[in-house]
Order: sequence, then C-alpha cells, then structure tokens
Amino acid sequence: MKRGKTHWFLPENGDVMGMLAAQVEVTTRGMDAFAGWGRGDTLLGETVRAAEHEADDRKRDLLVLVRESFTTPLDPEDLFELSRGLDEVMNGAKNTVRESEALAMAPNNAMGEMCDLLADGVRHLGSAFGALGRDADLATAQAGDAVKTQRNLERTYRRAMVKLAGKEDMREIVGRQELYRRLARMSENILEVADRVTYAVFKES
Repeated sequence: MKRGKTHWFLPENGDVMGMLAAQVEVTTRGMDAFAGWGRGDTLLGETVRAAEHEADDRKRDLLVLVRESFTTPLDPEDLFELSRGLDEVMNGAKNTVRESEALAMAPNNAMGEMCDLLADGVRHLGSAFGALGRDADLATAQAGDAVKTQRNLERTYRRAMVKLAGKEDMREIVGRQELYRRLARMSENILEVADRVTYAVFKES
C-alpha cells in the first residue's frame, strides 16, 4: 500500500514591525496630546486617556502576533521589551493626568516643559523603531537623540524641585513633587527603551 506524503505547515509570519509601528503611532499621538495638556489645555486629558487604552490594545495585538509567528525580524524578547517600555510611558502620561486632577493642581510651566520633552523623546523613539532591521546607524542615532531630550528634562526637573524649596504652601510642595516625580519616571522609561534599541541593534550586527 502506497503511503501518502506528510506535509508540514509552518505558521505564517505576521507583520510584527507593522504592529510595533501601530503602537508607536498611537503613543506618539497620545504624547502629543499630553504635551498640549502640559501647556494648559487640560481638556486634552481625555485624549491622553483614550490613547492609553488604544495603545494597550496595540501592545496586546503585537504580543499575540509575536507568539504566533515562526520567525520575527527582531529577537522576540527585544520586541516585548520595546513594546512594554513604550506602554509604560503612555501609562505614566495617563496616571499623571489622573493625579493632577485628583490634586486639583493644573500643569505649571515646568510641567509643560517636561511634557514637551517627553513627547520629543517618544518621537525620536518612533524614528528609531522604524529604522530597526534596516538602518542600524539611524536607529542608534535616533535612540541617542531620545536620550538627549531626557537629559534636558533632568535639568528642568532639578530646577523645578529647587524652586519648590522656596515655597511655603505645603500642599503645593507635596503635590508638585509628586507630579514632577511622575514625569521623571516617564523620562526613565524613555531612557530604558532607548537603551534597548541600542542593545537590539548590537545583537543584530
């Protein structure tokens, strides 16, 4: 009796980089709204919240696709860390808006400057992500530019904290410290993602 041939079917590879780009697009849009919020348009807080929920959906879609793909353009662990880090930034924006509302403390000039720098950092990360797997020099350069924006944020943060020392209103001091620290933590998340971009490029070289 003649036996039929056995056929093995490998899972299809999805467009994981396209999924990552979709998360970047939503996050960039959300962070642009966050920058506007920081400059005083507090109604944009709703846009920030909506973007955070949408970014969560994009992150889940990406991680499902990474699990289902037979091969991926980047190490799956790098894809996970890049996506997770970007998600932490967007979560931080939503939580900062929420805390500001809870404290009944609108953004001031220092917060506006830091929000702008955070949005700039995310834009550079988006450019770095887009270059991954095709232009290592551009990816690392954009990651480096993201780091530079956050070094500027560190200086703004220190100046703002020093200025608080001259205040007498304890509610103002404690509330602003909490908000400034939330923004500083978002900056740390951006630095971590930038480092991961550099690491991913190094592994692929």
